[in-house]
Order: sequence, then structure tokens, then C-alpha cells
Amino acid sequence: MVICFLTDFGLQDDFVGTCHGVIARIAPEVRVIDVTHGIPATHILQGALVLASTLPFMPVGVHLAVVDPGVGGVRRAVAMSDSGGRLFVGPDNGLLLPAAERAGIADVRELANPAYALESISRTFHGRDLFAPAAAHLAIGVPLAELGPPLDPDALVRLDLPEPIFAEDRIDATMLYVDSFGNIALNLTRDDVERAGVVPGTRVELDLAGERYYAVTARTFADARPGDVILYEDSYRNMSVAINRGSAAAMLHASPGALLRIRLLDPAAALR
Repeated sequence: MVICFLTDFGLQDDFVGTCHGVIARIAPEVRVIDVTHGIPATHILQGALVLASTLPFMPVGVHLAVVDPGVGGVRRAVAMSDSGGRLFVGPDNGLLLPAAERAGIADVRELANPAYALESISRTFHGRDLFAPAAAHLAIGVPLAELGPPLDPDALVRLDLPEPIFAEDRIDATMLYVDSFGNIALNLTRDDVERAGVVPGTRVELDLAGERYYAVTARTFADARPGDVILYEDSYRNMSVAINRGSAAAMLHASPGALLRIRLLDPAAALR
């Protein structure tokens, strides 16, 4: 079985390598796929969305995810399965649920059995001492029920996923995350913007905290000139903002959770 590994650890320090080492000592034949370790530190929502977006492209296996600003506090450590046979390991802070609920949660367990953790558990590195060992044991066939007592899925912590707001002349969207190219993913789909009359070729105005920029809705980067701001559907079917050969995040001073108002320059075409 494969372990798909996602964190906010970055690659400068030894954290990712140490977790790989723990997994290899327990399950040396198991392959680990590093989905990303570039989630911005403590950004649970971005981690959850990336985990859910990449899930369909990953093999069925164990999904180990650690974005855990509450480590050492009252948050629980959990493992769960979905109805499609995937397993998820990580903190109970909302990180796992958008992915696990895609196919429906089948079982949830609190990580409480010391047989499947390291002998000494640090207060600040549960990724190494608790989550990685649990994932490794699941990957070699240890039943989920062995890891600890059952939990009610309805009692798990859930994230507040923002919804877009549609008005006659605008769409209020939320910036969800920023990739390494400076492209900004929004809480919008292509269906959302098409309902508001925004189709490829439509010009809109982007308003972020009073700063305004014109953008054009495009299918690809090739549809725009270098330096043009575009609104486009990204590879995960979210609408995103980009600058052709530039960084939209730098220009807009983007930060996840910020409001981005998309003003419709032809309000008559908007959703009523």
C-alpha cells in the first residue's frame, strides 16, 4: 500500500526526512508519495483543499496529512477510512474531512493505542511520533480498529468553508490559497461564474481592499498577453486569478481568506 504525505513542514529542515525514516523502519516496503510539504505554515484550510483536490489523482492507500498548529493542545489525533477504502491520518482540526467526505466516512478512530506510536511522544512533533507510525502500521495491514476507540464522525472538527456571494453587479469571492507561481485560487467554479454571465473573453474588474485591476476571463495563459491579469479555470476546476508571466499574488498582496470582489462590467448579464 502507498502512503501519500502532505504537510506544512517545508524542505529546509529535517522534519520530512525524519518522518520518512520512521515510516521506513516500520514499513520498509511501502512507497511514500510526497504530495507537497509547501503548505504555508499553520494554513489548515489550504492544506485541506489541496488534500481534497489531489485525492482523485492519488492511488488508494493511506493519506498522511499534518498541518497542525494545535499540536500538544486539546485537539485529538485521528485516523479514519472512507467507503472507497482510503485511509486518512492526521490531526482532528478539519484538515482531513474535505477529502475523507468525498466518498463518505466509514469509520473514525482516535489514535490512542501506544503500540502504534513511538515509545516517547514529543509535545511538538506528533507528525514523527504519532501520525507517521500510525500511517505506516495501517499501510502494512494493521486494522484501523486496532489504533484506538471509535469516534462519532459528527463530533469531528469542521472547517468553515467560505461560500461566494452573488449580487447584480459583482461576485464576492474568497482567496483560498496561493501557489508557487503566485496564482490565486478562489472559492468559485466555472459553473459559478457562468451563472453570472462571465464566460471566456469577458472583462471584469478585481477589487481587493479598494485596489482595482482589470482582468479578462481566459481559457489558457496563451489567450492573454504577457502582463495581462486573467481569471481562468485551473487544473482542479477552481477559478483562479493569474498574471501571464507574473505573480498575481504579489500584485494583489494576496493572502488566503481575503475577500476579492469581482465587479461585472456588464451587470445586465449577471445573475438576478
